[in-house]
Amino acid sequence: MDFSSGGFFIAVKEVSLLDQGDQGRQSIHQLEQEIALLSQFEHENIVQYYGTAKDESNLYIFLELITKGSLLQLYQKYNLQDSTVSSYTRQILHGLKYLHERNVIHRDIKCANILVGANGSVKLADFGLAKVTKLNDIKSCKGTPFWMAPEVVRQNKKGYGLAADIWSLGCTVLEMLTRQLPYSHLENSMQALYRIGKGEPPPIPDSLSGEARDFILQCLQVNPNARPTASQLLDHSFVRRPLPTSSGSSSPYHSGRRL
Repeated sequence: MDFSSGGFFIAVKEVSLLDQGDQGRQSIHQLEQEIALLSQFEHENIVQYYGTAKDESNLYIFLELITKGSLLQLYQKYNLQDSTVSSYTRQILHGLKYLHERNVIHRDIKCANILVGANGSVKLADFGLAKVTKLNDIKSCKGTPFWMAPEVVRQNKKGYGLAADIWSLGCTVLEMLTRQLPYSHLENSMQALYRIGKGEPPPIPDSLSGEARDFILQCLQVNPNARPTASQLLDHSFVRRPLPTSSGSSSPYHSGRRL
């Protein structure tokens, strides 16, 4: 849903307040606090939040309207080449670097939660699971199973930190390049959770380029302390590729069906 306010369009998400018990009301309060925090953020690769409002039955979240859908919808239509995935990954990293410098874990990085603008820009979205954290302070098992880091699945006493987003990023790059969910060879999410908990990364096809494989493997290190930071990954050769020159843009909206 969207409407025009002051000459521009915004998106509105509704969260029902009906039939919420004490725990539900507490969750809504936490969500309002998170949106208040996120509305202070301003970055070209993060969906802009504008704030919230409430009536008797709903909480309304006001945010930037992104018109072209998610990376999931994009790779279902187009075969994304390395150069395009490289451009998108670089932008995701810039968004993550901004969040991580503010000690915020997104906690649900995947193609469905990354939106694409008309000019080929990508923006991190759906911060319903994001939390402000001090390192190793988060102990709840949140996220989507196929993209979840081993330390999140295991829920040990140490909790987990910013590196959990880096594992999910590796799964997301793999998803873009293979056009399949990570662990898609397994029958269900419980099997995936079992493999992840044992420290088994999703299979990486040999058909991917060496640079792409190396980038993904660096992200998918079982020990979170061994994973590079978003800032370090911005120096990786996979994301330092030049943009395609034939169409003048990395966006499928400016070029042919195959990218």
